[in-house]
Amino acid sequence: MKHNQPLFVARSLAVLLIATLSPSVGAQNRGAAPHLAYVYPAGCERGMTCEVMVGGQFLKDAAEVDVSGEGVKAEIVRWYRPMTAGEYNNLNMKFREARERLVGQAVLRGNATNPTDQEIALAAGITEEQLREMEIYRRRDRDPKRQPNDQLEEQVTLRLTVALEAEPGKRELRFLGENSISNPIWFHIDRWIEVRESEPNDIVATEVTGRFPIVINGQIMPGDVDRFRMEAKQGMKLVIQVAARDVIPYLADAVPGWFQAVAVIVDASGEEVASADSFYFRQDPVLYFEVPHDGRYTLEIRDALYRGREDFVYRITVGELPLVTSVFPLGARVESESTIQLRGWNLTKTEQTIQTMSRQEYRPQRWYSSIQGDHVVRFPLQIDHWPEVSEEATNDDRATAQQVSTRMTINGRIEQPGDRDVYRINASGRIIAEIHARRLGSPLDSMLTLTDADGNEIAFNDDHEDLSQAMLTHHADSHLEASIGSQVDYFLTVSDAQGKGGPDFGYRLQLRSPQADYQLRVTPSTIMARAGQVVPITVFALRSDGFDQDIELSLVDPPPGFRLDGGVIPGESDQVRMTLSVPRTLSGKPIQLQMQGAAPRRLRSRARIIRPAVPAENMMQAFIWYHLVPVEDWNVIVSGRPGATMPLSIAMPSDRISLPREGASLLNVMLDANRAPVDQLHVDLHDAPDGIDASIVADPVMGAAIKFDVSAEEIDPGARGNLLLSVYKEFTPEPTESDPAPRPRRTEYGFLPALPFEVIGQRGSR
Repeated sequence: MKHNQPLFVARSLAVLLIATLSPSVGAQNRGAAPHLAYVYPAGCERGMTCEVMVGGQFLKDAAEVDVSGEGVKAEIVRWYRPMTAGEYNNLNMKFREARERLVGQAVLRGNATNPTDQEIALAAGITEEQLREMEIYRRRDRDPKRQPNDQLEEQVTLRLTVALEAEPGKRELRFLGENSISNPIWFHIDRWIEVRESEPNDIVATEVTGRFPIVINGQIMPGDVDRFRMEAKQGMKLVIQVAARDVIPYLADAVPGWFQAVAVIVDASGEEVASADSFYFRQDPVLYFEVPHDGRYTLEIRDALYRGREDFVYRITVGELPLVTSVFPLGARVESESTIQLRGWNLTKTEQTIQTMSRQEYRPQRWYSSIQGDHVVRFPLQIDHWPEVSEEATNDDRATAQQVSTRMTINGRIEQPGDRDVYRINASGRIIAEIHARRLGSPLDSMLTLTDADGNEIAFNDDHEDLSQAMLTHHADSHLEASIGSQVDYFLTVSDAQGKGGPDFGYRLQLRSPQADYQLRVTPSTIMARAGQVVPITVFALRSDGFDQDIELSLVDPPPGFRLDGGVIPGESDQVRMTLSVPRTLSGKPIQLQMQGAAPRRLRSRARIIRPAVPAENMMQAFIWYHLVPVEDWNVIVSGRPGATMPLSIAMPSDRISLPREGASLLNVMLDANRAPVDQLHVDLHDAPDGIDASIVADPVMGAAIKFDVSAEEIDPGARGNLLLSVYKEFTPEPTESDPAPRPRRTEYGFLPALPFEVIGQRGSR
């Protein structure tokens, strides 16, 4: 399996640590922001009130719950954390000491009767609740399968009320504290009856009664196999769809990085009649089960490796529901009418005519609906501007190759195992051939091979990584770039790397000249800041087709008081650390900000590419891989009184600082009237390139300056980016009689706005 390992993996860890630990994100409270690990059950039926358990860390001080969208109200019912080892040992010591004391007193009185646990607890000052918690601790400690994890220990019970008209689908659930905001976790709103497992159900199955469709909720613990028994009638066409990775995409400290579910159906005699551990390349299993005879059937679910813990949460939808397994073609042209073929189970119609509207905004993939009897199913399509053609059925070799040209999209299928589609290219110059298949839900593992008229291979590609696809861990779509002449024929062959094929193996082949473009992601997706604070953020540029222009970032219609500094991603960079200044007015509630990028298509071009900056969570998979998983909103809460007033401000000589490649340069600063002595002021440089250091020095004119030292051995001329400086005061008071050896005292002022810089080849002026 190939994993998504972005080129910014190492720096992403630094980004994540700074976002959660540094004083710049004061509300994050040095890592103590609430962290949500799971919610169980992970969904609720419309029109119902449900109690759910949210597990995580630092949850005790959460004061409010925010659920995205309309129609869901959340109330915190109670907080619970099992007793820690330290708490248990402390109480156990008191218990033993009290028992020894009572036994000794009884011996002195000539009484051979041992005191009861209740008498000992009373003498030790231990309550009945503490006794119960001690027994829970002992039971958990004796469990050989249990895997203690601090990130899962705390539990908060929520009461969620879902309106009958609430829109079904995924929501983002967050905890809010006085000075903190949590990561989002997905919560599902559904239209079907919801049930929960009844433990223990590994031997005696949970009875599932009622009419289908139904949603089953459960958790898998270590070595656990959950079983559910249900009645089914002969001829029923049941679709069993497991949502596990669809509930929690990545488990940071588990391998392969998600709950790998296995689903099995057995009949009354115990014989297995259906099973699945995935569906094509998707990790969550889907089963289609035509019931052979009336009777009781048992649905089993477990982890493929028999792992488990509280965050191995699942939802299973069971019913005679329509399910689209594939569509063809996988896309359409803007402002056109297309007939889409639907394949799947329990479909009442297999064709859907759609009208594509003009693509006013950057949304290359759109979702469409199809009414199937009493149900509605949705499917994604890629929407493009170029002309579209369909492959010819006889294009299996060079002799029958289909003639194509660039600036077009070809809709094709690898219709059977071993099939190949061959195209004769009528073009010249630099061309790009790109497959869109796996990204659009097709199981095709494509290969592209370009040959000349004599059969010589000119270019080949199997897999091409697309960093914008955070949920794909096997990037199976191909991307090939080559230069071709106009005097000879060239042949492009599409095939499946594993020799597989079938009616579901569709693809879209785009032929074009290089079309440089980019996408943007901004982290963190949630920011809690003090009034007037300057907060570091990171914006990632996902560049394609050699796009190397500077990208200018800006807020879109921001509320008063919000400002970006350092908002340019240099053409040679794939990310930038910059700052967001927040207003001095408290918000109390999340404020949704929007950011966009603008860049010329090419050098000195007036045409500009505008792209939104999509908020994302930087999720870790299996201890090492990072994925920028998009979320719905970029949330900022301005909370708490302003911190210490910054004692200095920058006097920028231009839009950026020019740093000589070797030696030192000074940047004037303006000191506040009530400033501390210059020798008590200091700066820390965060996430800067190697070879740049900063300090505050006295200046005879302005009173102080920031001195930058650059080492030519560690940095090259032309290096650009932003410098992020935090300011603090530190001094040691004079010794006194009561404190002859005082410790240094430190006051944190936070971050200065980001300072754009460029390293020049020779010494510049101050």
